[in-house]
Amino acid sequence: MPAPVARTLPVVLFDLDGTLIDSLELLVASMRHAFAAHPGPAPDDATWVSYIGRTLVWQFSQFAAEHEVPALVQRYRAFQSEHHDRLTRPFAGIPELVARLHDAGHPLGVVTSKADHVAQRSIDHVGIAPYLTVIVGADSSTRHKPDPEPVRIALERLGAAPEEGVYVGDSPFDILAGNAAGVVTIGVTWGASARSPLLEATPTFVATSVGELDEILSQLRMRVVA
Repeated sequence: MPAPVARTLPVVLFDLDGTLIDSLELLVASMRHAFAAHPGPAPDDATWVSYIGRTLVWQFSQFAAEHEVPALVQRYRAFQSEHHDRLTRPFAGIPELVARLHDAGHPLGVVTSKADHVAQRSIDHVGIAPYLTVIVGADSSTRHKPDPEPVRIALERLGAAPEEGVYVGDSPFDILAGNAAGVVTIGVTWGASARSPLLEATPTFVATSVGELDEILSQLRMRVVA
C-alpha cells in the first residue's frame, strides 16, 4: 500500500494584477484606447483604477450603455494583446516567493477577474506558470469577485477546504471575496488599490512588502499528511 502523500498548508491563492504582476500602465492605457473611439464620456484614470479587480464587462458597464460594452471590450482587448508583454512585469521578489512556496509543498493558484487565457499569458510571460496549479479567471465562474464563487472554485480544484486556504490580493474586492469564502485573507499594499478601501474590507493580515508576505505565510505554514 503506498504511503500517504504529505503536502504543506495553507493552499495559497493569489490575485494577479496588482498582486503578482505590475500591469497598471497596461490596464489604464487599454482603457484610454477603448474610450478614444467612444462617443460618450470616459472615466478618469483614478476612477478606473478603483474598479480594478472587477470583471472588464462590469467595469465598462459603469460608464456605457449595455449595447456599447462589447465594442469597448473588443478595443480594450486588442490594445491589451498588442502591448501586453511590453507593459507586464512581475513585482520584484514575486517569482522567487512563488518558487519558494511551490518548493515548500504549498498548492498554489490564481483567482483573477481577467479572462482565463489572458491570465495564462501573463503568468507565462513573467515565468511563474510552472508553479501555479490552477487559474480561475472570469471564464471559470458565473459570479465574480467580490462574490466568493471564484475562490471556492479554486479551493475545490485543489482539493482544499476553506479553513486550509489563504487568498492574497491588493483590492478590497479580493478581500471581500476571500472573507466570504471563509479563507484567511492577506491584503498587499503594493498594488493599484488605495490603502483605505483595502483596510475597510478587513483582511486578516496586511503585508506592505513581498518580504512581509513571505513572513506571514511562513507563520501559517503547516506540514500535513493527506
